[in-house]
Amino acid sequence: MEVRAIGTTLDANDPDLIADFWQKAIGYKTRVGDGQPYYTLSDSEVGRPLNHLTIQRVPEGKAAKHRLHLDLFVTDDVEAVAELEAMGAKVIVPTSGPGHQGMTTTVMADPEGGEFCVVCRRRD
Repeated sequence: MEVRAIGTTLDANDPDLIADFWQKAIGYKTRVGDGQPYYTLSDSEVGRPLNHLTIQRVPEGKAAKHRLHLDLFVTDDVEAVAELEAMGAKVIVPTSGPGHQGMTTTVMADPEGGEFCVVCRRRD
């Protein structure tokens, strides 16, 4: 098997809001679609990024914790958390660690409550 790219799809009630958030958070430059029902974000300058992220309109709200979530690996978690909060994210579980492989983790939620983690290897 040859895997050429990795992408994922996030469900959203408001694809415009969620596409705006993730496009800014990950730095995707290309946005295709009209949100009816999809947007696909791609073309990030992040090293080894998720190849694309598709935002899919769904009628139902989020009912439980996502079984799959994104991890954003950053060099400064304090700065990253503040920037993500300014974009509409909320902290669910404050920074903890160091844990797995010496990393700190902050569990956050996007503007519709979708969980993701901010992960950082602290140097202090």
